Amino acid sequence: MSGFYGKATVAIVAALMLGGCTTSGVDKTATTSIAAAPTDISQADLTAGKSQFRAANYGLAEKHFRKAVELRADNSEAWMGLAASYDQLGRFDFADRAYDQLLKVAGRRPEIVNNMGYSQLLRGNKKQARKLLVEARNAMADPRVVDANLALLNRI
Repeated sequence: MSGFYGKATVAIVAALMLGGCTTSGVDKTATTSIAAAPTDISQADLTAGKSQFRAANYGLAEKHFRKAVELRADNSEAWMGLAASYDQLGRFDFADRAYDQLLKVAGRRPEIVNNMGYSQLLRGNKKQARKLLVEARNAMADPRVVDANLALLNRI
């Protein structure tokens, strides 16, 4: 008798163990998960900076662009906005630093040189402004913005 009960017990334990390996009892319902963090954490400040700049709120634009570059130092668009904000605030010393960093991050692109020329125009440095604007114009496929800055320079 003990042999029968022993074999039966082994068979039941084996059946239970094998039954535990099936996946038919797995709950496959959708679960709520936390959304992945954005890959560019500076994007919100970049967007806010652009919005404030368009609204001529240069102090607030500077704040957002500065935070964007603090969060992501290789964000050339934020550096450009920061430099332009400093230009509009008349903080040309800070604008120069931002342009220097922008050149390191993005290289000497014509859009950057155009902004640097406009910065010089705001300062009243006509000779340097013209030099930079002509450089930018010669390198741009569509020089309309540079042409407008040169026309403005010619009126001063």
